[in-house]
Amino acid sequence: MSNLDDSIGKILLELQKDDPDTFNKLMKKAQEENPELFEDDTDEENKSIDEYNREIDEYNEKIDKDN
Repeated sequence: MSNLDDSIGKILLELQKDDPDTFNKLMKKAQEENPELFEDDTDEENKSIDEYNREIDEYNEKIDKDN
């Protein structure tokens, strides 16, 4: 399945470059038909990134206080 995913990804990248209007229509239709594919992963990834950034900020504040 990974090879199929890679192939589809490459095709979508080429479509995005060659025909951005069709790409946008295709992605909009995919999002309407399968919104869970576009929401869950992004939300979880964003939560992880926010948590990591918060930890970095806390670490930087600690370093600033120690100096």
